[in-house]
Amino acid sequence: MSDSPAGTRLVPYARLPRGHHDRTVLDSTVDADGRAHWLLGEARPRGAEREPYDAVVVTVGDGRPYETHLSALTARFPHLAALPDGGFLVADSRSREGDEQVRVFDALGRPSWTFRVGDAIEHLLTDAAGDLWVGYFDEGVYGDDPLSAPGLRHWSGTGESVWAYQPAGGADWISDCYALNVSGHTAWACTYTGFPLLEIGAGHAIRVRKNPVQGVKGLAVHGDRAVLFGGYGEDHDRLVDCRLTDTAVRPVTEGRLLGPGGGRLGRRRLVCRGPRLYVQERPGTEWTVLDIG
Repeated sequence: MSDSPAGTRLVPYARLPRGHHDRTVLDSTVDADGRAHWLLGEARPRGAEREPYDAVVVTVGDGRPYETHLSALTARFPHLAALPDGGFLVADSRSREGDEQVRVFDALGRPSWTFRVGDAIEHLLTDAAGDLWVGYFDEGVYGDDPLSAPGLRHWSGTGESVWAYQPAGGADWISDCYALNVSGHTAWACTYTGFPLLEIGAGHAIRVRKNPVQGVKGLAVHGDRAVLFGGYGEDHDRLVDCRLTDTAVRPVTEGRLLGPGGGRLGRRRLVCRGPRLYVQERPGTEWTVLDIG
C-alpha cells in the first residue's frame, strides 16, 4: 500500500502471461491462498442457446504459471472459482429452475458434478474448505427463484445448502449484495439498502454494524480496521478508512483509490479476501492489490 497526495495507489500483484493475451478473458478471480486465475476462451458466450464451448484456466502465483483445460462449458455469464484440491468450478450468473448452472472440474480438468445455486449471482467466492459463498443481485432477490431470495447464501462444494441469510441484529432483508469478502471461516458483506456491515462468523452468527458509507462495492478488513471502496457517481473510486466498534463502522479518513501509475480507475473487477482488496481493470490481464494487513 503506497500513498500519494492524490490518493492511495494500488500495487501490481499478478499478470496473465503475454502468450495468452490473444484469448478473451471470460472471468478471473483470486483464490483463498492468493493465487490468481484467468478463465480464457475464444469469444464471450452470449448467445441465447447455450452451445458448449472449451476454455482454459491459467493460474499464476504458485510457482510457474500452468494451464487447466476445461470442456463442455455452457455458462453465458461465467463465474470462475478455484477449489483447494486444485480443481475449479464455473457457474453461470443467470439460471432457471432445473438448470444446474454450476459445473465442477477436478485438478486435471475432468468434469465431476453439477448443481444449482440460484439466479442472478453477483459474487461467488470459495473459502479454504472449498465451500461457496454466493451474493445475489436484485433480479434474483426479487425474482421467482427461492434459492436467490435471501440475497446471501453459503453452499457446500457439492451443492448442499449450508446457510441462508435472514434478518438479524436490526438489519433488514437484503435487496442486493453489493460487496462480499470471504477469508478463513468468516464472510463480510455490505448490502443494499442500508449498507450495514455484516460479519458472518463461526456457526453463522451474524454481527451487524451500522455503516454511514453508501454504495460500497468492495471492502478489506483487518482487526478493528475496515477500508470501504466504491460509491455512487463520482464516488465510484472512493476509499474510506474506518474503525470498527462492536456495533458501528466509524469513518476516519476518505480519499481515492488509484491505479499503480496514479491514474483514476475505470471499469473493474473486484475480489475481496480478508485484508486484501484485489482490483482488475480492463482488458483483464493484470490484478493489482490494496493490502491493509
